[in-house]
Amino acid sequence: MNEVYPLAVPKGRKLRCEVCEAPAERVCGACTVTYYCDVAHQRADWASIHEKICQLLIPLRTTMPFYNSEEERRHGREQLLQRQKHLIELCYKVAQKYLFEGKHEESVPAALHSLRFRINVYGLNSVQLVPAYLLLAEASIGLGHVVQAEEYLSQAQWTVLKSSDCTDEIHSLLHRNLGLLYTAKENYKEARFHLANDVTDIWHAFLDQHIQRQLHARKKPLDILAKEMENDTGLDEPQEAEAVHILGTILEFREHTAKEKPEMTIKILKTVAMLHYLMMNLSKAHELAQKAYLLSKELHYKEEECAALQDLLDLIASKNPVTWKASKFFNNQSH
Repeated sequence: MNEVYPLAVPKGRKLRCEVCEAPAERVCGACTVTYYCDVAHQRADWASIHEKICQLLIPLRTTMPFYNSEEERRHGREQLLQRQKHLIELCYKVAQKYLFEGKHEESVPAALHSLRFRINVYGLNSVQLVPAYLLLAEASIGLGHVVQAEEYLSQAQWTVLKSSDCTDEIHSLLHRNLGLLYTAKENYKEARFHLANDVTDIWHAFLDQHIQRQLHARKKPLDILAKEMENDTGLDEPQEAEAVHILGTILEFREHTAKEKPEMTIKILKTVAMLHYLMMNLSKAHELAQKAYLLSKELHYKEEECAALQDLLDLIASKNPVTWKASKFFNNQSH
């Protein structure tokens, strides 16, 4: 780690700690553009993210060079914007990785960087800030800082309410974090609502679009079919991991309370099955879809829902010959 030096602050100039925004007394000796209130916060930032972005911060936090023309100036601004967008994603993914590993304390500085860059690029009221708020809320919950988590989630909720351009993924993450918060506060009724209802509906709608596209594609010529039958969730690897974690948690909860609302158990089983199918985890997809189908038949569930589950089983079987025999069996049973 690079040494941290005492900061000689010019009179009238206020500098803030990168981690807690308290008045800064020290500066990073490597980049000389990042400030801290003490050595402990510098070390925490370095271990989390600063080591990876130290030199990348220099052009963002120093005076822009003199340009000879407006075209050069515009090009310089565009480069600056692209650097900030790159850092938004880098810091976000690093923070997200720490959360997946259960390293809540390490995730906080990286998530704070992502939030600050988002504010610089998109402004204080943009829905683009919500993913960073949610990361910070989840880290705070993991650290037992419930009040801090509530503040981040309040910011996220307010931003989502004001926005008409919020994705299903963000809605799902918001409800998951609210569920975790209410669980930490032992308000299990609210936790169940957020974890088990809205999140399932959002993910079911999102994944079912891909399934329906593939079902329709099966009726098309072979050259079109080959392209449209390619499995793709539309998510990157961290997002897929997050989806598996969210939906797996809800499924576990539903399977323990299946007698209360069995129709919701069927829905989450189908949703997780669709996710695993699109991720090409075909055996797992078939197992979950089969459970959903058997439960729907046992409950004499809606005929169209049973047919949709049979279509999903057939779709899974079309990619995995091992499950074809089982799928044909269920198809015969349904008739």
